[in-house]
Parts: sequence; C-alpha cells; structure tokens
Amino acid sequence: MIDEKKIQNLVDSTPSPDERLLDKILAKAARKKGLSLEESAALLNMHDEKQLRKLFDAAWKVKNEIYGNRLVLFAPLYLSDYCVNDCKYCGFHCSNRGLKRIRLTMEQIAEQTRLIIGMGHKRILVEAGEHPDNDIDYICDSIRTIYRTKAGNGEIRRVNVNIAATTGEDYRKLKEIGIGTYQLFQETYHRETYEKLHHGPKADYQRQITAHERAFRAGIDDYGIGVLFGLYDYRFEALSLLSHARYMDETHGVGPHTISVPRFRPAPSVDYRPEHPVSDQDFLKLIAAIRLSVPYTGMILSTREPPEIREKAFAMGISQTSAASKTSPGGYSTRQNRQFELSDHRSVDEVLQGMCRQQMLPSFCTACYRSKRTGETFMKLAKEGNIHFLCHPNAILTFKEFLLDYASPEMKELGEKTIRTELERIEDEDRRNETKKRLKRIEKGERDLFF
Repeated sequence: MIDEKKIQNLVDSTPSPDERLLDKILAKAARKKGLSLEESAALLNMHDEKQLRKLFDAAWKVKNEIYGNRLVLFAPLYLSDYCVNDCKYCGFHCSNRGLKRIRLTMEQIAEQTRLIIGMGHKRILVEAGEHPDNDIDYICDSIRTIYRTKAGNGEIRRVNVNIAATTGEDYRKLKEIGIGTYQLFQETYHRETYEKLHHGPKADYQRQITAHERAFRAGIDDYGIGVLFGLYDYRFEALSLLSHARYMDETHGVGPHTISVPRFRPAPSVDYRPEHPVSDQDFLKLIAAIRLSVPYTGMILSTREPPEIREKAFAMGISQTSAASKTSPGGYSTRQNRQFELSDHRSVDEVLQGMCRQQMLPSFCTACYRSKRTGETFMKLAKEGNIHFLCHPNAILTFKEFLLDYASPEMKELGEKTIRTELERIEDEDRRNETKKRLKRIEKGERDLFF
C-alpha cells in the first residue's frame, strides 16, 4: 500500500519538469484518467510561478469537467471530546487535564442538530474521540437521533462519520444505520513520525492504515482518506495519499470517495508546532496535483483555512467544504474548548455569498447516497465524467431550498441570479425544463426533490 522508500526517493530525486515535460503531463491529466506517482512527484516539485499557473488552470478545468462549478456544503458535529489517545497535535489529547470533558446526550445532540439545520445544512459529519464511553452503540444512537430530528422545512439527509479505526463488526453496524461516507485520516503516512506523535490505541500504524479495508469488507463502499499536512514533508504525504488511493482502487475496484487536505492548526493546550509547515503556495499546489492525479475523487477543504485561501482552493479542485463549523461538543450553542482553531468564521449565508460571487454553485445535495449511487456505481459515473449531469440540477434544487428557507435578502437576490445562470448551463433541454418544473414545486412548498 505504502512503499516509503520508493515515495521518499521520488520526493528527493524527481526534478521539476521543464516546459515540454510539464505540457506532456498536463495533456495526459486533461484526459481525466489520472497520473503516475512519478508524474505527480514532478508536479509537486515545481516552484516556477508560470508553471504553477498552468497547473492551477489545468486542475480547475479537470474539476469543472467532472464535478462542474459545484461546492457541496456540510457541518461537523462533535459528539464527545473524551479520548484515550494522547496525540501531540490534538486539543482533545488525554493529558489535557484542564479540559472539562463533554459527552452529548441524545437530547443535546437533537438540539445541536436543530441549530445546524437552522443554518441550512443537509449534511453532518459526526466526530468523536476514541473512548469506551463513545462506543459504537452510542455512535449509532446519535446517528438515529440526527436523522429523526426535524426543524421547520429542514432535516439532515446524510450523516457521514469520522471516528477512530474499529472492527468489521462495528463497521457493519454503521452501514446498517445508514451512514454516508466513512472518513479516517492517516494523519501522516511517515511511520517514524506517526509513532512519535501518537500514544494510545491510535499509535498502532497498521490498525489505522488498514481500517478502510475492514470498512469496505463490512459493506461501506464510500470512504474518505486524508492526512494532516505539516506533520511531515507535504510531498511525501501527497504521494502517499495517491498511493493509498491507487491501492484501494486496484484492489477493491473503488477508490476514495473523498480526499481531505487539512493543515495543522493550533489548539488550546497543544504546544506542538509542525516540523514541516506548508506554505500557502505549496498547499494550493498539492491540491491541484491531487486533483489531476485522482480526478474522480471529491476533495474536501475545512474552515481551518482562511476565506482567501478557501476561495483560491475552490478554483482549482475542491468540491466539498464545511461552513460555519464548530469543533467542540455543544459548540453550536456554547463556547467550548476546541479541538483546533478555525480561520473562517463566516456564517453559511456569508460563505454562500462568496461562492456565488466567485461564480460557484452551492449545493446541499444528498441524492447519490439515497439513490444507491455509491461505491462502484458512483465511481463509474465520476470516472466517465457523467456524475455532473445528475449533480448539477440537484445542486440547483437544493440551493433553491436554502434561498427560500434560510437566506438573507442579499443572498436571495444573489442566489436567484446564480440559479438563472446555472439553468442555462444544463445542456439537455428536457432535463433543464424538468428542473424548472421542480423549482416551481419547491416554491409551492415541496422539498427534497432530486434526480
């Protein structure tokens, strides 16, 4: 899965490409079939400004041809900050004696869910520390509570999960309860660094790196991978992500549904500082390189990043993003100690206004999961560039719901203009006309219409 020696050698010995080689690599990437590790390494070792602009333009073109200009929105919901691990970069580390730990009750989870729904969200990412009190039954009960909770016209239609590596039996329970994507980040693929930064059950490198295989065998065919950039050389980490994605795709026929690219952020009680900080330019470069290397995957960016970096990243590969996030249990109603600091504190309404001004289409769509377009079925559509024909009209429909139920007057005006523009981009006349009909139905009070 991860050949550390080979990957490190690619990092150390691959030269920056000359113009001829770069054009050849980008021409191959434009065919949307991916790149080899050697070609990805060449892109990651570039520093020339002119070459980087070509890379960024190529990444946006590929992302736009597969996913369009859509950006899917979600919010994290932290259930508990109890944790038995002592990870040096995390605010919930077990040696943080000053943290007043919280484990939300089902009533509190319902309250937090209503607050998230009230922002306009339809997707939640459930997160919890690793602890006996946060067992799989608690996680499943929490998910049931989230799905049952309603507020006005709103509801959560998809719950994704980011919890510690666990057993096949536990993953089967998550599948049965109806989760969407299971996310688990390796944090760092560099084994020596991994073992230095982790203490507790999570220190088991093999348990972590094989978790997606256990989940897949248990029936979870939508999974997400990622690393925490800054813990080790970003080029090594990016190439390892690509190697992991290729291994899963070749072994199981399904690559990662998502790849997340968080950068280290400070947190209360955390004195660790990244040994390999990633500059803004290198961060945008690795996003673009990953997009060209695995064009079919969704790429996630969180509110760890400031608005100006998020906007640039949206224009070169990111397809999913959080908005108005809180990183502590109960954080949507009270100020609590955070797992890490955030850099984008805008409301959902403000984030969406920025997207529309950037000529992006906000989406709250969850149709694929409920239409059984997951795993291999989704991958086939994405790899062939056909998922856009379903997701684009669905994005318009869910954005219309937001405008009617949650938007400010300024957002409504801007959003309606965006919808008019996006309707004209639907090439199939019958699909465009049907989308218009469904928009009218939504205006009359119907909700959750999708293709």
